[in-house]
Formats: sequence, structure tokens, C-alpha cells
Amino acid sequence: MRKIGCVLLALLPLTAWAYPIEVEKHLNGLGIDYKAFDTDADIGSILVNNHGKTDARCTVVFRNGPESPRTRKIEVPAGQSRNATAKFTRSIITLRLDLTCVPK
Repeated sequence: MRKIGCVLLALLPLTAWAYPIEVEKHLNGLGIDYKAFDTDADIGSILVNNHGKTDARCTVVFRNGPESPRTRKIEVPAGQSRNATAKFTRSIITLRLDLTCVPK
């Protein structure tokens, strides 16, 4: 039993690894909130929620160091949420997101 506990404690740091995510937002007065995720070592995603009464058109730019930025455009109807993801060729060290939303 003691050996199993030691093995589980040794594997604990492997499960807690994640990269930092920085989000710069330009919401233009809309009722938008977001949650950024580290989906995989080379995939980042963001969940955009629209709590307002106006539909929104959002643009998300994913940046990972020297690689070219990935741009995703999503439309988020009022009271709903949408997800945007980007896959990179290298492992992500720090993911920087620019979230810009305007009324539709």
C-alpha cells in the first residue's frame, strides 16, 4: 500500500503541468465573459459567453511566440456561448489571446 502511495505522489507533478494564458480583451460594452483553456501542449482554446441582449461578432487572435498568429472569427448569439480553438506546430510556452467583440 505504501508503494502505491509513493508512485501516485511521484506522478502528481505530471498531471498539474499547464502553460500560462494571457488574454487582452476589447469588449466594447457588451456583456461578454470568457474562459481560456490549455487543451493540449500545442492546442489552446477559449469559450466566449454572451450574457447580453445583443448578438456579438468576435475575433480571437492566438499567439504563441515566433509562430504566425492564428485568427478565429466567431458569432455569439445573445444568451449563448461559442468555442474557438487553435493548433500550433510547436508546444505552447505562453499563449497570448486578443479577444475583440463588436455588436452584430
